[in-house]
Amino acid sequence: MADHRTPAGTDTATQAFLDHRELLFAVAYNMLGTVTDAEDVLQETWLSWAGRSGAGDAGQAAEIEHPRAYLVRIAVRHALARRARIARRRETYVGPWLPEPLLTDGPAGPAAGEDASDSAVRAESVSLAMLVVLETLTPLERAVFVLHEVFGYAHTEIAGILGRSPAAVRQLAHRARSHVRARRPRYQAHPRVRRQATERFVAAALGGDLGALLEILAPEATLWTDGGGKAQAAPRPIRGRDKVARALTGYAARSAAGLELRHRDVNGDAAVVVFADGSPHAVMVMDLDPDGEQVREVFLVTNPDKLSALEAGEPRPEV
Repeated sequence: MADHRTPAGTDTATQAFLDHRELLFAVAYNMLGTVTDAEDVLQETWLSWAGRSGAGDAGQAAEIEHPRAYLVRIAVRHALARRARIARRRETYVGPWLPEPLLTDGPAGPAAGEDASDSAVRAESVSLAMLVVLETLTPLERAVFVLHEVFGYAHTEIAGILGRSPAAVRQLAHRARSHVRARRPRYQAHPRVRRQATERFVAAALGGDLGALLEILAPEATLWTDGGGKAQAAPRPIRGRDKVARALTGYAARSAAGLELRHRDVNGDAAVVVFADGSPHAVMVMDLDPDGEQVREVFLVTNPDKLSALEAGEPRPEV
């Protein structure tokens, strides 16, 4: 996958990295759940790759027969190493932790500065709801699930990436798949149906329409709010249709003045980004039932540290 931003005269090793940059980002993001950590993994992968391939030395770069496989292996191993640091950060995190929202569109299609192939890889990042489920897997289970179920790697390929036997990888895949399927339905409503339901829900929630909210919320609905101790958020998940509806109408009443709503795709799902004074204020993502009729989970991210990458759909910085 060529990178349209590649400058003329780029050396072979750098070109190989840029060709697979979006894939590496998507793999790391799906394994870690934060844009910042995925970017750090990209940087670490580049340094490892440059040291091994000899950036600027076409001869050394050519010695690596399959750059894509080699780069993915480096990125996965850096991501696994980073999981320990992430776990330590979570121990002191204030309130529920949610993955960092990732825009998978732009104001008029792909995010600014991206071509269609970049956007396609970015769209492979799984939904926010799925990322929450993946947080309950072990790091190795998550790596296997992401590589096999999201990116289509064979178990034998994953065995080489992780340094495990194919039998061990198959066992990890079975455990991960069983766990995920117990938490997530296999089938989802059509994207158009999901977008229409999402727009109705957002209009009711941020318009303070309690009756409409009670109609669209599933009885067992849950509201997850992530403020990270830096913004308004509930200290724990709110469960039950009535409680969720009242919490959302209360949030709308306190926050509605001067807010601008932009309907965007976040992690491949219809969502709304709330702006205040031109800056991202919150992201609201809804997880619908398989028919797209009712909302069963609402994810509200207000932690400003997780919103900085959403500034008007600007492209992520270069590595």
